[in-house]
Amino acid sequence: MAHPIAEANEQSPFGALTPEAFYSRHNVSHASEYTTNPRGLKLFTQWWTPLPPTEIVGTLAIVHGYTGETSWFVQLTAVHFAKSGFAVCAIDHQGHGFSDGLVAHIPDINLVVDDCISFFDSFRTKHAPKNRPSFIYSESLGGAIALLITLRQGSGAWDGLILNGAMCGISPKFKPPWPLEHLLFLVAAVIPTWRVVPTRGSLPDVSFKEEWKRKLALASPRRSVARPRAATALELLRVCKELQGKFEEVEVPLLIVHGGDDVVCDPACSEELYRRASSKDKTLRIHEGLWHQLVGESQEDVDLVFGEMVEWLRTRAERAAAANGGGGA
Repeated sequence: MAHPIAEANEQSPFGALTPEAFYSRHNVSHASEYTTNPRGLKLFTQWWTPLPPTEIVGTLAIVHGYTGETSWFVQLTAVHFAKSGFAVCAIDHQGHGFSDGLVAHIPDINLVVDDCISFFDSFRTKHAPKNRPSFIYSESLGGAIALLITLRQGSGAWDGLILNGAMCGISPKFKPPWPLEHLLFLVAAVIPTWRVVPTRGSLPDVSFKEEWKRKLALASPRRSVARPRAATALELLRVCKELQGKFEEVEVPLLIVHGGDDVVCDPACSEELYRRASSKDKTLRIHEGLWHQLVGESQEDVDLVFGEMVEWLRTRAERAAAANGGGGA
């Protein structure tokens, strides 16, 4: 099954189609709503479900990455999974996409984890078929958030987790140069929202290998390409260090997927997670020559990588359903 990115162009993820025509073409329904979190921020949420005759075999929560959003590339991946039989939901983190908050500012990752858990649990209760297995799909920083979700909610809350280019460690090739990395705590304490942190290359330029997809990423009206704010950069580094100390606590079934030439999130940290995780069911796929954004590769590689993800999800959905007498966790 071809990933819907095949139908996009440099200006729109839907190509020449309207969103409604795009959903109809792929036989999925789409809905969205705003929810208000305890901090008073309006957060944008949306979901996609397969239409008959496709049967829903499970639910899938999507966690996007830093500067990302759920209405551009992530939406295409959501439709891909929905076509494959999953009720898919996603939320724009604070300061991202259509959600409230200072643009691309996440000074405390735990608040984002709170928002995700609240919405995902609500979605599973209200919109998804009962007793279906539940999974999380995550990209980049979303991988760190997803791991924190599963660690907080404990064993059995989720039937599986896909980590796509997870930010378990920031590549030395992309980190701010010395000595700024070591002075971040001072800058963040004085001017936390200052966009002072230089990185070694712009995120889209080093993430998307195909040039037209890089242009599509930059065409998003909701995507920030500015420098990271001091407090956000400090928090990203802190979260990576925290997770690296908890790898043995990870018990959820794992599919870890990473581009071998990723210069944003270090693939070596994904390999270390695979070695140290306590998960009895864990799979590692390092795709040599691929970059940080796997959807930014050639269509052949995109279909291969995401086809493996769909197969992994459906196999474990069937396994979970069978183990629970037709239901899931």
